[in-house]
Amino acid sequence: MTERAAKDSRIRSGEPRGQDQQGQCVALRGEILTFLADPEYPNGDLNPDAWQHWSDGLVICRNGRIEAIGPADQLLPLLETDCALHDVRPGLILPGFIDTHIHFPQVDVMASYGETLMGWLNQYTFPTEQRLADATIARETADFFLKELLRNGTTSAVVYGTVHAHSVQAFFEASEALNTRMICGKVLMDRHAPDGLRDTAEQGERETRKLIETWHGRGRQQVVITPRFAVTSTPEQLRSAGNLLREYPDVYLQTHLAENRHEIETVRGLFPEAQDYVDVYDRHRLLSPRSIFAHGIHLSDRERERLSQSGSQVAFCPTSNLFLGSGLLDLAGLEAAGVTTSIATDVGAGTSFSLLQTLAEAYKVTHLQHQRFSPVKAFYRITLGNAKSLGLEAQIGSLAVGSEADLVVLDPEATPLLARRMQRCQSLQERLFAWMMLGDDRAISSTWVAGRCLHRRSAEPRKKEPTA
Repeated sequence: MTERAAKDSRIRSGEPRGQDQQGQCVALRGEILTFLADPEYPNGDLNPDAWQHWSDGLVICRNGRIEAIGPADQLLPLLETDCALHDVRPGLILPGFIDTHIHFPQVDVMASYGETLMGWLNQYTFPTEQRLADATIARETADFFLKELLRNGTTSAVVYGTVHAHSVQAFFEASEALNTRMICGKVLMDRHAPDGLRDTAEQGERETRKLIETWHGRGRQQVVITPRFAVTSTPEQLRSAGNLLREYPDVYLQTHLAENRHEIETVRGLFPEAQDYVDVYDRHRLLSPRSIFAHGIHLSDRERERLSQSGSQVAFCPTSNLFLGSGLLDLAGLEAAGVTTSIATDVGAGTSFSLLQTLAEAYKVTHLQHQRFSPVKAFYRITLGNAKSLGLEAQIGSLAVGSEADLVVLDPEATPLLARRMQRCQSLQERLFAWMMLGDDRAISSTWVAGRCLHRRSAEPRKKEPTA
């Protein structure tokens, strides 16, 4: 095998790239939490056998994967001399966070004032996405976006590009350089969008197919078929997306569903033959265990049942739902109906890259409906839970031996307020709740991708707050 062929083989197998990673070993010492299964029984009780927790633990990473994990006093004597040891105490080591719905071109419309969904698209989103017709802007935006994810502890995400195929090309090039595991797709829109943001069913299929052939399974990159939503795709384009999903059964599909009542009425007018919004997608064969439907706020019992039967998932986007005034997702109702759910930021209508902040808003949304949203289950959701929803639990979402070594370290003293609150916490559950309610990007001490530190927070030394 030639040197170039060997390199290409490593990239496509998903192995860490770069000479500096071959044989590289790093070990992190600190408090460790990782999940083995859903930690919550249907009645709300916690299953302590569903997670592993060490107050003083060690995780060893070699060649971009987890080699060993356990109590520090047992593993430290076995640590080989070539392994670089990083003592991150009093930090909490977790698997890297996973975001199942986010738009990389919308970084520049975050915190834009005063619109609901359809107005948001026309006034802010579409004009911003038109700028990415410039390949230079697309590359710069992708670079910034990925760095912002890492700064917030997110190591994997399901991402929307724009209608421009080169925006996704730029994104994958930037992600490949970092060796992050990302899932991204070119937006399909062939109607009800401005000039410069429309393709055709044939063009969209051709460009998506090329991205799949070029990028899907190349290293840690994967492709997702991406019709924006039923309003902006003709039946022909939705059929084309369904054809691609059947042709490439290991590729994902993402779109939007039942986010806003005006949107639902618009879809009903465009597809009068369909029973409801879910049926629009069902008729075009877009429901599958690899299909991710963002929002799903306003669904009938029939729609929930059909999503459950097909194995399709709903991505819960609480900060976006609140910001656009779309409504409160009935998370408990979806899960009782057997619908797979995940949790996502939905930047840029989402108001933070931080999945900690997203968990805080999810707690409020569910609490308003008298539903339970426990902190232990919350952290499961943004790690192993989201990985399982994507069928990637063997690769990411846990610190199991053999998993890809994506990790995040949380700082319990990130802010004076957080440090003060932590002093009064009596259990792991209390501390997790404090992190998700008071934490944000400042709580991320470091982020590791395939065993390499790609983000380390710089901060001035903090003085301990006196105990009251």
